[in-house]
Amino acid sequence: MSTPDIRVEKGHADPEEVAAITAVLLARAAARPADSAQTHRGRPKAGWRRLEREGGFRAPHSWH
Repeated sequence: MSTPDIRVEKGHADPEEVAAITAVLLARAAARPADSAQTHRGRPKAGWRRLEREGGFRAPHSWH
Protein backbone atom coordinates (compact mmCIF):
# COMPACT_ATOMS: atom_id res chain seq x y z
CA MET A 1 0.00 0.00 0.00
CA SER A 2 1.63 3.26 -1.09
CA THR A 3 -0.78 5.79 0.46
CA PRO A 4 -1.75 5.51 4.14
CA ASP A 5 -5.42 5.27 5.07
CA ILE A 6 -4.89 7.23 8.31
CA ARG A 7 -2.62 10.25 8.57
CA VAL A 8 -1.36 11.83 11.79
CA GLU A 9 -1.76 15.60 11.49
CA LYS A 10 0.12 16.67 14.59
CA GLY A 11 2.63 14.76 16.68
CA HIS A 12 4.02 11.27 16.18
CA ALA A 13 1.88 8.17 16.53
CA ASP A 14 3.40 4.77 17.16
CA PRO A 15 2.16 1.84 15.06
CA GLU A 16 0.32 0.53 18.14
CA GLU A 17 -1.56 3.82 18.51
CA VAL A 18 -2.55 3.83 14.85
CA ALA A 19 -3.72 0.22 15.18
CA ALA A 20 -5.79 1.11 18.25
CA ILE A 21 -7.57 4.03 16.59
CA THR A 22 -8.17 1.89 13.48
CA ALA A 23 -9.77 -0.81 15.65
CA VAL A 24 -12.02 1.76 17.33
CA LEU A 25 -13.11 3.26 14.01
CA LEU A 26 -13.84 -0.15 12.51
CA ALA A 27 -15.85 -1.18 15.59
CA ARG A 28 -17.92 2.02 15.42
CA ALA A 29 -18.55 1.53 11.71
CA ALA A 30 -19.69 -2.05 12.30
CA ALA A 31 -22.03 -1.00 15.12
CA ARG A 32 -23.98 1.43 12.87
CA PRO A 33 -27.46 0.41 11.72
CA ALA A 34 -27.55 -1.07 8.24
CA ASP A 35 -30.02 1.47 6.84
CA SER A 36 -29.12 4.90 8.16
CA ALA A 37 -31.64 6.66 5.87
CA GLN A 38 -34.60 5.45 7.93
CA THR A 39 -33.02 6.38 11.28
CA HIS A 40 -32.58 10.05 10.31
CA ARG A 41 -34.77 12.23 12.47
CA GLY A 42 -35.41 15.71 11.12
CA ARG A 43 -36.63 18.67 13.08
CA PRO A 44 -40.39 18.59 13.69
CA LYS A 45 -40.73 22.24 12.67
CA ALA A 46 -38.60 25.06 11.33
CA GLY A 47 -36.30 26.91 13.71
CA TRP A 48 -37.43 30.26 12.37
CA ARG A 49 -40.78 32.04 12.20
CA ARG A 50 -42.38 33.50 9.12
CA LEU A 51 -43.03 37.22 9.35
CA GLU A 52 -46.72 36.91 8.51
CA ARG A 53 -47.21 34.57 11.49
CA GLU A 54 -45.72 36.94 14.05
CA GLY A 55 -47.74 39.43 16.02
CA GLY A 56 -48.20 42.84 14.53
CA PHE A 57 -46.75 44.86 17.39
CA ARG A 58 -43.19 44.92 18.64
CA ALA A 59 -42.08 47.27 21.36
CA PRO A 60 -39.72 49.99 20.10
CA HIS A 61 -37.05 49.04 22.64
CA SER A 62 -37.14 45.31 21.90
CA TRP A 63 -34.40 43.70 19.92
CA HIS A 64 -35.47 41.50 17.04
